[in-house]
Amino acid sequence: MAKYIGVLTSGGDSPGLNAALRGIGKAADGQYGMQVIGFRDGFRGLMENRTVLLNRQTLSGILTLGGTILGTSRDKPHKMPVGGKTLDMRDAIVKNYEKHHLDCLVCIGGGGTQKNAYKLVNKGLNIITLPKTIDNDVVLTDITFGFDTALSIAVNAIDRLHSTAHSHHRIIVVEIMGHSTGWLALGAGLAGGADVILIPEISYDINVVAESILKRSRHGSPFSIVAVAEGAKSKEQDAALKKMSNKFKKNGNTEDKTKLKTELAAVRSLQEGSTLRLAAMLEDLTSLESRVTILGHLQRGGTPSAADRLLATKLGTACADYIEKGVFGVMVAIRGHGTVPVPLEKVVGQRKIVPLDHEWIKSARAVGTCMGDK
Repeated sequence: MAKYIGVLTSGGDSPGLNAALRGIGKAADGQYGMQVIGFRDGFRGLMENRTVLLNRQTLSGILTLGGTILGTSRDKPHKMPVGGKTLDMRDAIVKNYEKHHLDCLVCIGGGGTQKNAYKLVNKGLNIITLPKTIDNDVVLTDITFGFDTALSIAVNAIDRLHSTAHSHHRIIVVEIMGHSTGWLALGAGLAGGADVILIPEISYDINVVAESILKRSRHGSPFSIVAVAEGAKSKEQDAALKKMSNKFKKNGNTEDKTKLKTELAAVRSLQEGSTLRLAAMLEDLTSLESRVTILGHLQRGGTPSAADRLLATKLGTACADYIEKGVFGVMVAIRGHGTVPVPLEKVVGQRKIVPLDHEWIKSARAVGTCMGDK
């Protein structure tokens, strides 16, 4: 008896999403005779029952396309804006799941998607997830698809900025995506030969950064490239955020929670524009002209790399295999050269940060890259 599979893409877009959809759809149809239905714009499309049949015609020619043919959104099943209110729409989602006689729903996304998918597992749905994000911060998988493409884009940008930095004797500060983890900035900075790399896992001392740049200048290198993750924090910012976060955890049930949330948000807002402030402070401390390049969503766009196409296809076809075997409530993870099903309860609420003893950090320090702390 043919199985009916639902698929959606959720959260931020990422290179390789279409390759994953193609892998799931072609393997499910070609190997197992399953029918695959796509839901548009993430969990919202599932709630609103907006569908498209993912057959061989629909999936043809999408392997090299960036973005996602299904569209995506950041809507959460249990906290969805509807009619001016925020409502729990999981029951409506369950009804649409049953309406299409689905045997499984595949949710493709990052950490937030894993959490949202798990809430549907708790509603009794058969769920499988695939890990995608350019941040590479999903736990219990060696790598996420989208990371390799974004890394290549960031490295290419740093390569290009070297020439203008050298010509004008400037400090070039390159902001790379990564709110909470520094995989992308660290990898791009190391591969691109950045002189300074600042990541969220290591709070920086602005004076240490300035001194490293001045030292380069004294040794005949009148320019510097600073690769900074958007979530990188100075030691002062980090201390203030930790103090406020601890206050919220300790007093969240005894004080006015709304007031505490407002105070915490105010501290976090100091992070906005921090790269521009960093560049201005370095200019003041070094007397060297500085310029800022913010890569932003450029890192998400364009054709996925060969590595991401291979990875997404591998995860997609493995997903079809797990569905056929009746393995649900899991994320399909990359482990070595193969895949493993990881229970979703072990994934949700976790984030894979850069270990302070990671080989990339050791290599960066070994070649004289300043990490901002010493």
